[in-house]
Amino acid sequence: MQLTAKPSLPNALLISISTPQFKGDEATESLAELARLVTTLGFKVVGTQSQKQSSTQKVNVLGSGKLAEIAHLTGNKGMVENEQEDDLLDEDPLTEISSEIPSGELDFACADVVVFDCDLTPSQLRNVENQLGVEVFDRTGIIIEIFSRHARTKTAKLQVEIARLNYVAPRLRETSTGDKERQMGKGAGETTLELNRRKVRDQLAELKRELVSVQDVMMDRRTQRSELFSVALIGYTNAGKSSMMRAITGSDVEGENKLFATLDTTVRALYPITQPRILVSDTVGFIKKLPHDLVASFHSTLAEAHDASLLLYVVDASDPSFRSQLEVVHKVLAEVGVEGSKKLLVLNKSDQLSTEQQQSLMDEFPDAMMTSTRNPDDISKLHKYIIGIAQEDMIEEEIVIPYTAKGIVGEIRSSMSVVKEEYEYSHIKLTVRSSAIDLERLKKRMLNL
Repeated sequence: MQLTAKPSLPNALLISISTPQFKGDEATESLAELARLVTTLGFKVVGTQSQKQSSTQKVNVLGSGKLAEIAHLTGNKGMVENEQEDDLLDEDPLTEISSEIPSGELDFACADVVVFDCDLTPSQLRNVENQLGVEVFDRTGIIIEIFSRHARTKTAKLQVEIARLNYVAPRLRETSTGDKERQMGKGAGETTLELNRRKVRDQLAELKRELVSVQDVMMDRRTQRSELFSVALIGYTNAGKSSMMRAITGSDVEGENKLFATLDTTVRALYPITQPRILVSDTVGFIKKLPHDLVASFHSTLAEAHDASLLLYVVDASDPSFRSQLEVVHKVLAEVGVEGSKKLLVLNKSDQLSTEQQQSLMDEFPDAMMTSTRNPDDISKLHKYIIGIAQEDMIEEEIVIPYTAKGIVGEIRSSMSVVKEEYEYSHIKLTVRSSAIDLERLKKRMLNL
């Protein structure tokens, strides 16, 4: 089941359902976020509709009157008849109908896709599509499609495809040909639906085997890097992590003002280069209501955060909802077992805040760092902070190296920080700062000279 934005039919109508557990500002912020998600897919949001219900478990999700209203806005292509517009007999007693138009006078009949800001069961999805006569998607379907389009590395593609097939499997539908064959006694027992489901199960099994193999390679790479101090940038999608990654590593990591512009974990060295090197990883962004299958499938991607020496929680300080977004990050990291030893809250995009707003946030978060990736001084400050934390775990020691020891000094300079050096008659005396592991390795090497 693939969602495709057709050039001739790019318009989407968004539906929000408020329940006693999900209402008010939370529902409003979630719907605004859904609009950004849909826009990321290339659709144009032509309007929103909302309805208050006791739950989202109704067969048609919405009441018949509201369905009729939406059917009118999508061109009356489905089974809902116009005379149902005034029929509210089956409406939930908590029903409250409202609609919003983003701007100007818009023709809702051009809305060819309807997107619900909640999860729909396969039967709900089928029922609403029959009623409206247009494609209907839920929030999970939209997020999975974005992940599918933005995955670049083999690992991310495998993870996303597994999540997509898990989502698609219960939503497979029987074709009319399959129905006829079963009714006529043909087809040797299996319908098209059963064949398709078996095919999906086989695909899932093969993808999971392939993912295990790829994850083993990733584990080997992480093991090779485990002795280096590492920093993981984590946070909500579109918080500016990729821009920060570019700024502190001098890399060309992609960054766009879109949700999930990057999905794949990228690892680069802190720049200017330090000795020993400090690695920085940019992890996948988080979002509210992140589908469970995607959380599960991205365990290996988030392993970079699990192994990190320092976690930088990057938030868009100019977004009024960043506090609730930060809660989402904490929740997802707890789900995948990422706790981290040291953390720093980075209040990013400070250039979009007034002086008063910046001061208020620093009063609220005194241990945080206010930054803007556009300000070189802020990047320099963050760079120094990272180096300072890395050096806290280093040991300073004096090493005596005879002139006859060829290549040792070069190796030390490439992997350790040389604090002081003195040249004596028969040897060089270096004061170095390094990890305990590297120092122990060097001492063993010196003994074998």
